[in-house]
Parts: sequence; structure tokens; C-alpha cells
Amino acid sequence: MKTIIIAAAACLLGQAAWAHAFLDHASPAVGSAVSGSPPAVLLTYTEPVEPLFSSVQVTDAGGGRVDQGKPVAEDDGRVLRVTLKHLAPGAYRVEWHVTSVDTHKTEGHFSFTVKP
Repeated sequence: MKTIIIAAAACLLGQAAWAHAFLDHASPAVGSAVSGSPPAVLLTYTEPVEPLFSSVQVTDAGGGRVDQGKPVAEDDGRVLRVTLKHLAPGAYRVEWHVTSVDTHKTEGHFSFTVKP
């Protein structure tokens, strides 16, 4: 019985070691149209990320940066928040690169629109 418990624990630990931080949801939501300028973009991941080795860039349709500095971790490292300049109506792109606390890297991008 002791051997079975040890083997089961090893399998579970092995699976946890291969985890990656994937984007679970965002605010503004992926592909959404929002009324007015949001004060920040919040990205929620499936596991904690290391903010020192992660980045979030928000750009307008012309490629100009509209984020203000490095992202800040919240909610035990599962959420990254980056503040934004005032956004005029238009399309915006969010590009993120994160390193999870277990050192795995993931990246992605999405867009949202600010309505007039």
C-alpha cells in the first residue's frame, strides 16, 4: 500500500512540474468592445507568474505604446495588471510574455476595441 501511495504522489508531482501559465481571462475581455477608456489591462493566468520575467505591451492601431510601465502582480501572482494611458476610440493589441514560477514560458496576444 505504501508503494502505491508513493507512486501516486510521484505522478502528481511530475504533472505539476510540467505545468505552464496560460491566459485564463482578461479585462478588457479578449475581442471585446468597451465603452470608454479602461484604466488598466488585467491578465489572469492559470498559475502564478514571475513579474520580473514577464511583460505586457498594449499598442494602438499605429503600433504606439499606450501602456505605462511594467506589469504588477496581484492575487498571489496569478494576475498581471498594467496601467494604461487614456485611450481614444479605436483598436488596441495586447501582447504578453510570461514566465511561470516554475520557469516555463508562454506568450500570446489579443485585441480589444474602445468604442466612441
